[in-house]
Order: sequence, then C-alpha cells, then structure tokens
Amino acid sequence: MAEPIISVSGLRGVLGSELTPEVAIRFANAFCSQLGPGAVLLSRDGRTSGPFLCDAIASAIVGSGRDCLDLDVAATPSVGVAVQTLRAAGAIQVSASHNPPAYNGMKLFGPDGRVVPSEFGNGVLAAYRQYQHDPQKASWAPIQSIGVRCKIDDPHQAHLDRVLATVDSQAIRRCGMKVLVDSNHGAGSILASRLLNALGCEFVILGDLPDGKFSHPPEPILENLSAVGASVTQGGFAVGFCQDPDADRLAVLDEHGAYIGEEYTPVLCIMRAMMQHRGPLVTNCASSSMTEDLAKKHQVPFFRSKVGEANVVDCMLEHKALYGGEGSGGPIDPRVVLVRDSIAAMAQILDLMAATGRSISQLVGELPAYAMIKDKMTLSKEKLDASIDLLRSKLQADSVSTLDGVRLDWADRWLLLRASNTEPLVRLIAEAPDRQGAEELIRRAKSLMQNG
Repeated sequence: MAEPIISVSGLRGVLGSELTPEVAIRFANAFCSQLGPGAVLLSRDGRTSGPFLCDAIASAIVGSGRDCLDLDVAATPSVGVAVQTLRAAGAIQVSASHNPPAYNGMKLFGPDGRVVPSEFGNGVLAAYRQYQHDPQKASWAPIQSIGVRCKIDDPHQAHLDRVLATVDSQAIRRCGMKVLVDSNHGAGSILASRLLNALGCEFVILGDLPDGKFSHPPEPILENLSAVGASVTQGGFAVGFCQDPDADRLAVLDEHGAYIGEEYTPVLCIMRAMMQHRGPLVTNCASSSMTEDLAKKHQVPFFRSKVGEANVVDCMLEHKALYGGEGSGGPIDPRVVLVRDSIAAMAQILDLMAATGRSISQLVGELPAYAMIKDKMTLSKEKLDASIDLLRSKLQADSVSTLDGVRLDWADRWLLLRASNTEPLVRLIAEAPDRQGAEELIRRAKSLMQNG
C-alpha cells in the first residue's frame, strides 16, 4: 500500500490506496496520545468520503478514552474557534483542502485552536510510526474508560460573532453590496450565507450544498474560475469570493469578473487592518512583496516565516503580530483565530470597500504591481544544497536567506527555491515588476542548476 503524504500538521492521500480507515484510526490514536486531558473535536469539509472517514476517526477518539465532539461539516477556521470556546484538548478536521475528489486527509489542531506546530506534530508522527511497526504500542483505553460521541448543534455562531466584531457591520449594510460566493460544494457555504445575511448583502452562493460534488477543480486559482468570473459580470456583482473546500483560503474576483489572485487576499485584509491599528505584519517567504510594501508605508515591523501555516503562526506569536497570512489566499487575524480564514477575509474586504468607497479594481490599482511566476524542476535536495553557492555567486543578489530553501532578493524582485518534501523536485517562485522579469529569474536559475 502506498504511504499517505504526512506532515507535522496532518496527512492526506487517495482514499483506498494511501488513506484507509485503518491508517486514519492509527493516526487519530497517535494524536490523542499526545494531547492533554479533554475532549477532541471532529469536523469535515463536504467531501463524499468524509462521513465514513469521520466514523473511523470517531471510533479511534472514543477508543482512546476521550469524548468526541462532532461538529459535522464546518469551515477549518470555525474548528479553531470551537476548540477555544468548547475548551477541547484538540481537534481533527477531515479535509484534503484543494486536492482532487479522490483525496481526503486529517488536519490537526492543538488546545489553543491553531494548527499544531512542528514540535507537537513530530511527536504525533513518532507515535504513529511506533504503532505502525508494533500495533501493541497503541494507546487504547480499557472498556470502563472509553468515551462517547456527541453532536454539537451549532459550531458556526462563535466564529461568526468574532468575525463581525472586526468590521463595521452598519457601514457595510448601508452599502447594500451585491456579492457572489463560489463555495464549490465545500464547507464554506454554511457560514458564508450567515455572514452575508448579517451584513445586509444581496448575494448568491454557487455550490451551496456541501456534498463534495465540485463544479470545477477545487483549488481557487485562475484556470479553475473562468465560469465564476463570467457569472460576476453577468449578474452585476460588486465582488466575487471563491473558497477552497475547507474554507481556509479565498480568491477574489473584481467587479469585472477579473481574477486578481490569491496573493491579494491577505493584502486587502491588511489594508483594512492598517486603517484601524498599527502593529507587526508577517507573511511566509513565498508570499508577495505587497505586504512588506504596506509595512514600509505604515512604518511597522515586517517579518517572514518559513512556508506553512504553522510556521506563519509561530512567527506571528513570536513578534506579537497584528496580522499575518500566506499568499495562497490565507489571511490570519489573531482577533478571530490563528487559522487561515476565508470568512474573516470576506467580511474584512467588504469592510474595506465600505470604508473607502472604492471598488476591488480601484483598491488593487492602489497597490504596487508585481508579476509572480511559479515553476518546478526535477532536482534532489542534495543537489539543490550544492547549488546554493553557485546561485549566490552568479546571480549576485542584494541579500540571500536560507530560512526555507534559498531566497535571493534584489531591490524590486526576488527568487525562491525550495525542495519538495515529498518528491525529488525543486519549486521555484519569482516575483518582479513584470512577467518578463520574473520569467528571466527562473530561466537563469534553472540554467545554472542544470548546467553549472
């Protein structure tokens, strides 16, 4: 049997070949063995494989001697809020994020309501490997100590309340904006509907039934959203919001139906936050320079983390950040929860529009223009490590960082090379003021690594 893709924050894989109920049970038991006392929450996105996989995981939770509080379908950030409000020991969100329908997975939350950091996740992985080699090492409870599975009736309201507390709801209501949301049959439609009702918006939700029967490939990127863009223009909507299946990422379409890119989502949220408060900002090292530009404009500290939500959150906590996020459409507002959050993003972008009286295209037009190119090439991690000195000497960057792979920065552009954790690949990301400049950076880097 093929091995699922396992990271410090969870796992994912193809159902039946990489991810089976047996794998899920062992992983959930390993997770429970690392937690302090208390119940464990269980939730899922809308994938058709979610219910039976949740049944297997719930059996592992109660068999580990813990109560299982079942949220059923809920957005990933709602799970983080629920951990806090229900004072749970942790949570498992059953989701494969933007992967195709054949996939599912498990995302782990700690008692603080955030995706587990690397140290904790490594403990879970070590326990899972131990149980894998010796099933007798699993931490099953005696019969008198097994838990119970309980349904939580409304896991959404606490999250909604926190989001609404970050915006001027009355100002948004006065605008009476017309909003299109593409939930694409994922978990986001339930709370998106409540949010837009609370904000007095006229709205339409595409794919509002969370049954996992995606209308288009689930990642909210340009090539998957052409039909949604056409719906924005045909319907005269002020903005289009496109969620991924577990609703922690958001892409934005402007009033003309144009895809403005996931990189803009946290930036627009930060623009609104900077109108209200000042404080440090954090993004990962693969995100656009736009956040750093905002930090310079408002004279606040700016920090970069390694790629990965848990790493961004670690950096935010270290520097007491006002706001953070990842350029993959994942803003993180500590006032709500330290989890990427499409619901907060929708509310705060509408709040920005109401506060400024500007359209999405006008707001984007006020930001520095960049082009970002993403590419990859076959190369072992060892060869990448050996290539770093060559890249430094030949490309003559103003600064070089090895925080995560190698990142080379110049005054108005940058190049990042990171080894894949699962394949002998190097991922290349370049950003420059225009597409030609970004493509040239990637071309030169690939040529150097291939030819020396």
